[in-house]
Amino acid sequence: MNINLPNFNMKNLVKEAGSTISRVVQLTEEKLGTTERTEYDIHFQNLAERADVTKTWTEKIVRDTESVLIPNPQNRVEDYIFEKIEKSKPKRLSNLEHLALDMIEAGGDFGQDMPYGQALIKVGQAEQKLGQCEHDFIATSGICFTQPLRKFLDGEMKTISKERGILETKRLDLDACKNRVKKARSMLGQQAAERDLRVAQAEFDRQSEITKLLLDGISTSQASHLRHLHAFIQTQVRYYKQCSDVMDQLQRDLANLGGPTPYAPLDLQDAAKSSSIGGGIGGNAPRGAGNHNSNAGHGQKPNQSMPIHVNTDQMQRARVLCSYDAKDHTELNLNANEVIFVAECSPVNEDYMYGKQGLMKGLVPRAFVEMLDEEQDVTL
Repeated sequence: MNINLPNFNMKNLVKEAGSTISRVVQLTEEKLGTTERTEYDIHFQNLAERADVTKTWTEKIVRDTESVLIPNPQNRVEDYIFEKIEKSKPKRLSNLEHLALDMIEAGGDFGQDMPYGQALIKVGQAEQKLGQCEHDFIATSGICFTQPLRKFLDGEMKTISKERGILETKRLDLDACKNRVKKARSMLGQQAAERDLRVAQAEFDRQSEITKLLLDGISTSQASHLRHLHAFIQTQVRYYKQCSDVMDQLQRDLANLGGPTPYAPLDLQDAAKSSSIGGGIGGNAPRGAGNHNSNAGHGQKPNQSMPIHVNTDQMQRARVLCSYDAKDHTELNLNANEVIFVAECSPVNEDYMYGKQGLMKGLVPRAFVEMLDEEQDVTL
């Protein structure tokens, strides 16, 4: 039975083992402070520190951005594998698109001629558009932001790390030569050690300049990263604008459907103006909430043909005395002991006030609320 063993060069093996042991001893002595150590200049140390900070934060930013774009960690790992094997990523349906498909299917089963079925189909179609906007946003953000930053980490930063490792090796060689010069006993040994020292010093200086040039390039890289950041923000602005347009159209479609309980679109501009009322409490409010006429419950409501004018800057806090179920969509549902904001209608109505409850606005029966003094400490 013939066994082919690899050819080992015992001299090289012993030499490498001796070098490794010597290097371990040298590093140990440096840690203990018992041997000389060549220190890098202050400028180099500052450049190296800035490179380390840049690498650390860039890695975190890339990781966090990818988590925002693709929250599912399993999908992120799968995309990374497909990217490494240079294959196209699988097409996945987002949660919005799954919701859209189910809503459209449910609307068909409930009846396309029924109000609820029609609304489900309209909403499902809007969710599909939002899902497509999300896909475009993720793809564009990867191209303009995360991919360039990852390319920087995999390319330039790895090169810098490699050259810094070589420089550290040259430094250790230089310090070892300095120690040999000190320990040389004969004239010939002294001359040979000094010759090795000059060679090691030249190699160290040359590698130091190479590494400094690479570290200086970090400033240029950060200027490029700033442009990528601007592109990412522009992508976000376009994405949210597209989503806003889709939802505005959906509100118009739902309002046009009519039905027994018509949809009351939210006026975002009006909500933004009144969001500072009551220490930042506010939200999106239905357009013309409380402008409809309905004779129900407690007294006569304002006439539908007479719009209600309310000065939202004069809203005051009021406590709900007892629960109240809204009679129609112009009124607010009230829970006992909750605190809301109310204001007088213009013209003043004897039975109703204009109320603001979180994100909703509407009419509230005057008899069901009690005004609170401004100095009272109320937690909303």
